[in-house]
Amino acid sequence: MPARGAASIGPATRILFFTGKGGVGKTSLACATAIGLADGGRRVLLVSTDPASNLDEVLGTALDRTPRDVAGVERLHALNIDPEAAARAYRERVVGPYRGLLPAAAVARIEEQLSGACTTEIAAFDEFTRLLGSDDIAHAYDHVVFDTAPTGHTLRLLALPAAWNTFIDTNTTGTSCLGPLAGLQAQHVVYRASLAALTDAHVTTVVLVTRPDASAVAEADRTRLELAALGMRNLHLAINGVFEAADAGDPIAGALERRGRAALASMPEGLRALPTTRVPLRPWAPLGIARLRSVLGDGGAGESLPVAAGDASPGWPTLHALVDGLAARGHGVILAMGKGGVGKTTVAAAIAVDLAQRGHNVHLSTTDPAAHLAGTLTDGLPGITQTRIDPVAETCAYADEVMQASGASLDEKGRALLEEDLRSPCTEEIAVFRAFARAVAAGTSGFVVLDTAPTGHTLLLLDAAESYHREVERTQGDVPDEVRYLLPRLRDPEFASIVLVTLPEATPVHEAAQLQDDLRRAAIEPFAWIVNQSFAGVETTDPVLRARGRREAPYLDEVRLGLASRMARIPWRPEPPVGWAQLEALALGLPAAAPAGT
Repeated sequence: MPARGAASIGPATRILFFTGKGGVGKTSLACATAIGLADGGRRVLLVSTDPASNLDEVLGTALDRTPRDVAGVERLHALNIDPEAAARAYRERVVGPYRGLLPAAAVARIEEQLSGACTTEIAAFDEFTRLLGSDDIAHAYDHVVFDTAPTGHTLRLLALPAAWNTFIDTNTTGTSCLGPLAGLQAQHVVYRASLAALTDAHVTTVVLVTRPDASAVAEADRTRLELAALGMRNLHLAINGVFEAADAGDPIAGALERRGRAALASMPEGLRALPTTRVPLRPWAPLGIARLRSVLGDGGAGESLPVAAGDASPGWPTLHALVDGLAARGHGVILAMGKGGVGKTTVAAAIAVDLAQRGHNVHLSTTDPAAHLAGTLTDGLPGITQTRIDPVAETCAYADEVMQASGASLDEKGRALLEEDLRSPCTEEIAVFRAFARAVAAGTSGFVVLDTAPTGHTLLLLDAAESYHREVERTQGDVPDEVRYLLPRLRDPEFASIVLVTLPEATPVHEAAQLQDDLRRAAIEPFAWIVNQSFAGVETTDPVLRARGRREAPYLDEVRLGLASRMARIPWRPEPPVGWAQLEALALGLPAAAPAGT
């Protein structure tokens, strides 16, 4: 067993959160830190709050919602918060006391109210607060390490204590979009204690994880500001995947190093002032206990991997070739979906540019709370209209509309009660969903390309369709046509095309495969797979990059031979795919376009 005091990130407060843009390595760094603390003699509980958790795969241990021993690491337990299982348990806690007391029809109505995405979120939050405030957990473990969901979901999760406290304190009707408030009232004290723990610098440290990439750094700084607004200021910065070229003359390795240096050089002062840990880019995947122990150590595990350049699998068309099939339809909606950090924004923008270059009018939008489109298609292109579904603006507009439609005929007390109901955090979910449905409906008269949110948030959004109908009827009495026809449109392969975006690595491929299964259960068949940022076949002499290219082969074959009916591979490019010229070159599979002015 390694010596006591193995490497870890951040100060050893009782609670550590790892959060950041999807794909930056939160899970591997959270696991490495938890293992380091356990190897140092501490009792540690490692928890994933991500709806798309891959903690099992990284640790090599089957997990569920109860703490399990992690094989090969003494004193370390781990669990996954399963949102669906949590929602089932929550529904029964709320509905159970009414069985036999209320008519069956009334119980059924309560169950319907508790069937939406908002119930799933609050149920998962109940599990989260239980771990934060449980005396049993506090006595059993010296540290609780949370591998949190992608940033947008995490910030919503962390904001919920204040939001729900305010709602419960001021609500006088006893009901909400979650049904009877009895289920929330029982947790009121726990929510207060959770907020106190999260904002206590002696108890909680938040590790902001980023990569030496401009968009990831910007996301980390946005997170820093939003956490500060929530009262969470005990932050530590972890920069993962820092690359130093072995040969400065290698154009690929040199470009990767320069891109990383430029991103870090432009880091905002607020991030720069934080205590920081830098973690090198490794030639091996951080899967399994031995390699996780090396993530924060000397990196020795796996260094003996073959370093011959990987060969790109045959038969991979360009993204442009896939767009041929989309363009032939003349209209419709195209959704780029996948794990956070795989490049959905880049792929969505490249598809929009390719369609516009063919003469089509394209509406390019995002449902992602992190909203990175504006930093990708920076210079615009005739034929492309860019928008963003802004949760704050959509919530205000929805609340105003409800007050005008349903509040006009109410007396002063009735309007006050309606305003109370609209202060529920669930209102945002409904408002954003309505905007999503409007964006999809626009595909009947042209092309709509949607850069969707990371997998867990997107699935919650899609799953909300039927419960959304009921909620709108409850507050407004009318369901817009774009919402009523949303699921039929998404299920129509001649109208909606789902493009699954992944990286040639184990976790992104397997999560995309799970997403494909979930979509198929909803009678939605994906159109194609895009494997992005591939080093296989890229001409480089750098041993780290050659090893990374080599290890892509099984995942490229897994997609090509077993998962996708249509596919494309996008090689890693030395120039960032920013601006329409770079995006067009990416779609066509051409070398990076010369920067403007050269």
